[in-house]
Amino acid sequence: MAKKPNFIVIMTDDQGYGDLSCMGSPDFVTPNIDGLAASGARFTDWYSGSPVCSPSRACLLTGRYPGNAGVRAILAGHRKASGLTPQVPTIAAALRELGYKTALTGKWHLGLRDQCRPNQNGFDEFYGFMAGCVDYYSHIFYWGMADGHTDPTHDLWENETEVRENGRYLTELITEKAVENIRDHARRQEPFFLYVAYNAPHYPMHAPEKYMARFAHLPWDRQVMAAMIAAVDDGVGEIVAELKRCGEYENTCIFFQSDNGPSRESRNWLDGTPDPYYGGQTGGFKGHKFSLFEGGVRVPGIFSWPGVIPPGQVISQPCSAMDVFPTLLSWAGGDPGRYALDGFALQDVLTQGGESPHEDIFWEMDGQTAVRHGKYKLVLNGVLVEGEPAQDPVFLSDLEADPGETHNLAEELPELAKELTEKAQAWRAGIEQTWRENFAANYGLA
Repeated sequence: MAKKPNFIVIMTDDQGYGDLSCMGSPDFVTPNIDGLAASGARFTDWYSGSPVCSPSRACLLTGRYPGNAGVRAILAGHRKASGLTPQVPTIAAALRELGYKTALTGKWHLGLRDQCRPNQNGFDEFYGFMAGCVDYYSHIFYWGMADGHTDPTHDLWENETEVRENGRYLTELITEKAVENIRDHARRQEPFFLYVAYNAPHYPMHAPEKYMARFAHLPWDRQVMAAMIAAVDDGVGEIVAELKRCGEYENTCIFFQSDNGPSRESRNWLDGTPDPYYGGQTGGFKGHKFSLFEGGVRVPGIFSWPGVIPPGQVISQPCSAMDVFPTLLSWAGGDPGRYALDGFALQDVLTQGGESPHEDIFWEMDGQTAVRHGKYKLVLNGVLVEGEPAQDPVFLSDLEADPGETHNLAEELPELAKELTEKAQAWRAGIEQTWRENFAANYGLA
């Protein structure tokens, strides 16, 4: 019997499209992530499922649009917060049925109620935190204090047990536990699925001096961002090195993406500055975290699997995080048809130069709805927080000619604008119905 492949999914947090050297950054240095791209396929038009954390992660893990997975907004971080439940299977649960050992190291952010935790949603092992952001050294969740009603809570766990590693830089801890997991499963000759969910470079903007010193020539906002991503990049290097040491590198498919675009929240500054934060960059796209313009949802997307995925590819086909579930499951010998998925397997795109399986890709966030159709992108009620003037409520772009979404074609192409508006509204209506019928009640106690 052929040996089953291993899978590692690496996700960063609030990392902009332009904040890797392989994505064009002139001031960041990311040789290990660049190495993944060089050894496999880098997507120019890869999309997250949402412009914010929780829905994006739900999309990645379930292969569904966030609304069809039951997670449509940033989830609370208190210990009764609802979120993802076993009624929507994760890729971890699907692979476990095929004999895989499954583990998560890092950020969960998909609920803390009993049925919403990682161990109840397909993961045999969990080491990390369950809220949206924690202090990198104390691992305390402070964010909820902003509403005046939520006390800070310690948030570092090993499965269901709270653990304390005061003073340990969390990015390095996440890497350390990932490497241990690889070593253990390789020793036991078990096929494994490992989800490495770094919280960097999400605020608070923390990085040890050894990383800050590498970028001392940059202004502070870029310096600390570069340092935090460098710590992640070093971690990716350690993960790849361990795979090679254990003889599992050529039998392992690695996927990398960010959860959404960069944060412009003023809280990133840490000095009371009220201005939007520009430490993270979108690579020239309009928008940011919370926005459905390209800067909020177009993110780095990289696949690497030596001997299976041809090296050195740059793929311009639009694909999405929801495609990861069926892609990995197919490679594991499973049947994506057993699951209610919105994504598609990408083997033809990754290995044969095939076209995107998507006719349309949709998004929704609060009052915003968007659709990409071929080279066109329609955004309804799009928002920006960068001091820009209010956006037209119907904004149509040709992303091939105008990737920055600077020119609205809605009046020049009224029939196309009408067609895509109707498509987007019909899709959104379906999401709303599914939410009411299947998921809204889950949040009654959140």
